[in-house]
Amino acid sequence: MKNLASAASTLTVAVLILDGVATGALAAPRLPQDLRAARIPFTAATVTANDDGSFTVSWKAPGVKRVAVKAVGRTVARGDGAATVTVRGLPAADRRWFSLVPDHGGSLHLADRLVRLSGTVNFRDAGGYRTKNGKWVRMGKVYRTDALNKLTTADQAKLKRLGIELAYDLRTGFERALGRDKLPSGIRLVIADVSGGGSGYTLPTSEQAAEQMMIDGERAMVASDSGRAAYTSVFDGLAGTGSHAVLFHCTAGKDRTGWAAAALLTALGVPRATIMRDYLASNDYRAAANASTLDALPPFLAKVYKPLLDVRPAYLNAGFDQVKETFGTFPAYEKDGLGLTAAELKHLKAALLVG
Repeated sequence: MKNLASAASTLTVAVLILDGVATGALAAPRLPQDLRAARIPFTAATVTANDDGSFTVSWKAPGVKRVAVKAVGRTVARGDGAATVTVRGLPAADRRWFSLVPDHGGSLHLADRLVRLSGTVNFRDAGGYRTKNGKWVRMGKVYRTDALNKLTTADQAKLKRLGIELAYDLRTGFERALGRDKLPSGIRLVIADVSGGGSGYTLPTSEQAAEQMMIDGERAMVASDSGRAAYTSVFDGLAGTGSHAVLFHCTAGKDRTGWAAAALLTALGVPRATIMRDYLASNDYRAAANASTLDALPPFLAKVYKPLLDVRPAYLNAGFDQVKETFGTFPAYEKDGLGLTAAELKHLKAALLVG
């Protein structure tokens, strides 16, 4: 266990050294009870905000003949049971929400997953995913992000408009001292140090050692006492989610934050393949920041440290492997590792799932 905790501490500092120095939002609409309870026929759906101000909306809804896409109080596009449409000419907004209304069944309410802030690159909605039993994770309720120490005044105002009232900082005391969160008043900050605040570390000397460090760090998030305590704290807040929204973050928003998101989506019943895609998306959102960091290093060091900036399937899989080794099953991890009671898990699903 000490080795795993040490690996987590080493990982924290190494990523900080390489990455930490380089790095009207509207809340989701409240839905009528009848729409929340209706079966949602969509098997896939996404909204993507484009650089030119337009939006690409895609969906698949087998058995549906007509879908109306609504925004700003009107229908802005139409399609059949499987379509991709581009919506232009909408007024500027912090975050543009769309309702996908099928000719039968429940509607979906979606926005682009990425929330654009000047002080972050990996601030995104944890929702908008379909579960194994056909429900959908609500958007606008849980957010995952990289460090919040560079938020501008405008960024802080956006956080307020997102309806966030609770934020979990998964970083070490060393990281927090270097860059404290700049949160607006009204958002309660909870420290949930996944790594346990260790200070000793040894940087890797090879690409293979760096990758192993990431794998060991991922395992420590699951098995170490500090990891279990931190994520128990996070899930305490998530289980209490009501009308407000919650966020959790670390430095890059990809490892400690990535496991929090993966554990949440697993608990909600999202398929592992979908969870992996969400996890790996940090490579896309962080591409420019990571490239800038690596470009500033000598080529031999860039090769060694690139695994520290990446997210890779082997990393997340190591976390799930550790769940199996330590707890046997994921439900056992929910109970014994995250402290979730059956009542809390039921409430979590009721608050975050629709359909």
